[in-house]
Amino acid sequence: MNCISGLGARSLSPALTRIRRWASFLVLIAIAACDVESSESAAAPAARDYGAHYSVKVIPEQSSVEVVLEIRQPRHLLRELSFTFLRDTLSNYSGDGELQVSHGTLRWLPPAKGGKLRWRVHVAHRRAGDGYDAWLGPAWGIFRAEDIIPRAKTRALKGSTSNTTLSLDLPNGWSSVTEYSSISEPIKIVRPDRRFDQPTGWIAVGDIGVRREKIAGVRVAVAGPQGHAVRRMDMLALLNWTLPELIALLPQPLPRLTIVSAGKPMWRGGLSAPASLYVHADRPLISENGTSPLMHEVVHTALSIRSEDDADWITEGLAEYYGLELLKRGGAISARRHRIALAEQAKWATEADSLCGTRSTGATTALAVGVFDALNQEIHDKTGGAGDLDELLRQLLLNKAPIGVSRLQALAADIIGAPSDVLHIDKLPGCPRMTSGKHSS
Repeated sequence: MNCISGLGARSLSPALTRIRRWASFLVLIAIAACDVESSESAAAPAARDYGAHYSVKVIPEQSSVEVVLEIRQPRHLLRELSFTFLRDTLSNYSGDGELQVSHGTLRWLPPAKGGKLRWRVHVAHRRAGDGYDAWLGPAWGIFRAEDIIPRAKTRALKGSTSNTTLSLDLPNGWSSVTEYSSISEPIKIVRPDRRFDQPTGWIAVGDIGVRREKIAGVRVAVAGPQGHAVRRMDMLALLNWTLPELIALLPQPLPRLTIVSAGKPMWRGGLSAPASLYVHADRPLISENGTSPLMHEVVHTALSIRSEDDADWITEGLAEYYGLELLKRGGAISARRHRIALAEQAKWATEADSLCGTRSTGATTALAVGVFDALNQEIHDKTGGAGDLDELLRQLLLNKAPIGVSRLQALAADIIGAPSDVLHIDKLPGCPRMTSGKHSS
């Protein structure tokens, strides 16, 4: 495109010559700007967005789903997508552009204008031989988005972000519940901390019953297959007591909470995700020892705390400690019952040999509950009642880095004004002393 016509040449004075030189310089800049395509302009941020749509077809008779990821982009923004860990439940890969699958990894180079990547997943998965943590049968299914959509790494033009959506292609008569709003179709997936958004959390499909309620500003949904002993209303009642107390602890609001539940053949436990959780229908809302499997998972979901490799006791201990604490604060159990529950935890803790390890057992978690109860008392006493464990928790949540012993010690020391006696390394059995250069109380 020729934006500026030529300039006539004639004899000029020195002053006018200098002016002409400056004018020529500005003309060159203008010409360069005219030659740049509008898609390259920094004034068009929308050009750095591309569409990523996941279409999931549910095939119950084969306990499988077919997934299609379609990329739509105005130009070559997304250059490469890779799955670095492929489960053996995934198969039938195909895609437009260049596709490489080898040694448990997948590498996809989509065409410049986008394309489709397809795969198939066998959903049903047995957890350690004791029930299923993912299931899809003739009448219903419960599984996580992560079970059917591998976590991806991407290489894209700097500043590029995805506009991700999800749709579920279900058999006639089936419905679905996810941790996302279902007001619009397709479902919009927004994760502000990611440039490439992917669906997460629990999904229930089939002949399911759902109860919904807004509690303390949180949109709560409880879903499970029809005919199973899923206590939807009981769960909502317990959350009406406890959820307002939990929300008061959080520095950021929890917009949604989705609970999925079922009986056999599902695993008899509970598992959390970013904004959703699963709990077996046979699990009591409050156990005889005063703890709540449901509240344990709700706290996990709300806090979304990750631990370092040897510090699982911290995340599990906080979930159990605050699960009990919220029952007391919300009036679901009395202060006396709360003290009895802590005593029961202390008794169980005698079976634990250590705290630190890759996986916290029930006894280890009980020992961790005692640590946090003692730490709460220590903070309260040493700050003259001005501080407590809630303050430490809020500080922890402001930084989403994985939590370990050294960081826990540092947070407590900042509040107390001195190293914590409760968190002295000699009082944390099985936890290694810090290596040289790291603080240890």
